[in-house]
Amino acid sequence: MAERDCQEIEYRIARLRDRLAGDEVAELGVRVELRGDTVLLTGALPTAGRRDEILRLAREELAGLVVRTDLTTPSVDAPDHMEQLP
Repeated sequence: MAERDCQEIEYRIARLRDRLAGDEVAELGVRVELRGDTVLLTGALPTAGRRDEILRLAREELAGLVVRTDLTTPSVDAPDHMEQLP
């Protein structure tokens, strides 16, 4: 990747981080990292709706880039087995 391309990608990542931290979303639990030629988003979010909002912003700011996500939300399903205590 050319240095100029890398600088542009870093700038776009910084804009996404700013938008995530800003008043519109105020989400500080998402990490945005450049790994090779891929942008990785990781973190735990309170709801699936919040995850969808983060993904929308990422699509806007990082259009044309390879983006991988590992954004988790808490499960609200009842456990499917009993917990074994020692």
